[in-house]
Amino acid sequence: MATDLPQYYFRVRENGAIVFRVDAENRQRRIDMEQIAVINVKNGQYKPHGDRTLSKPDSAAIEAWMHNRIELLAKRDIDDIHRAVDYLNITTQWVQSKAEDEQLEDVTDALLMAMHDLRSVLVRKKAERMMRGGDD
Repeated sequence: MATDLPQYYFRVRENGAIVFRVDAENRQRRIDMEQIAVINVKNGQYKPHGDRTLSKPDSAAIEAWMHNRIELLAKRDIDDIHRAVDYLNITTQWVQSKAEDEQLEDVTDALLMAMHDLRSVLVRKKAERMMRGGDD
C-alpha cells in the first residue's frame, strides 16, 4: 500500500493549500503526514511551515501543484460563467412560463439591478477590446 501513496498531500483551502509530506515507511506502518508548507494561490507564494527548509523536490512539487491548481481554477471560473448563461436562460423561461406575481415581485428588482450591472461592465469591456483592436 505504501507504494501507492503520493509523496505529498495538498489539503486545499480557500486561498491555496497546506502541504504535507506523506510517510508510510515507519515501524507502525501507519500513514504519517508532516506539514511542510503553506501555499497562497492568489499571490503565487508559498512558505515553509515553522522553521523547516524546503528541499528542491519539495519546491518543485509545490510549484507544479500551484501551476496545475491555477489552471484548474481558471477552467472552473469559465465553466461557472457558462453555467450562469444557462441559469439566465432557465430564469427567463421560468419568468415567462411559470412565475407567479408574488415570486416576480420578490426577485424582479434584484435581477434587474444585477443584469444592468453585468450589461454595463460587458459593454465597457467590449468597447475597450474594440479600441485596442482585439476580438469583438
